[in-house]
Amino acid sequence: MRQRHASQDARRAREFEAFVAGAAGRLLHTATLLTAEARHDNPRARRLLTLALAHTYACWDRLRGEDPYDRARQYLATRFARGAWHQYGALGRARPHPDSALSRLAPQERLILVLRLYEGVAEEQAAALLGLPPERVRTICDRATATLLHPPKGPAPTGVAGATVAPS
Repeated sequence: MRQRHASQDARRAREFEAFVAGAAGRLLHTATLLTAEARHDNPRARRLLTLALAHTYACWDRLRGEDPYDRARQYLATRFARGAWHQYGALGRARPHPDSALSRLAPQERLILVLRLYEGVAEEQAAALLGLPPERVRTICDRATATLLHPPKGPAPTGVAGATVAPS
């Protein structure tokens, strides 16, 4: 009996190690995009990845044909969404890296954009995962895409150059 459990545990560990070897790089990149951190300086993304992998390992035996990558990505996304207020909210403890192209987006915009465009999650699936109507997900994704493709030009001019004011 004990030997059978040890054998099952060893098989489970091998399967999970193989999963991590294949999926961890992409999941880390996804987490880095979500946090808008620098590629080589991404402690929040690494923490998100660690939590997602730990959660996936904890429910590994209950997956029953489910895609472990999908489960890990779902956990990563929901954990990011729940933590976004604490990270980027009123306290502002953790700001995105200023050189990140995604840093100009709000956390929810980043989350939806990354799920839809980088991860290829269908609009309806993203909506169900985030508890939003599909139309809202589409609107947020469109707005985030427009912001990235057409960034604001900078501060508005304070006056017309070369204009003189006639004395009264």
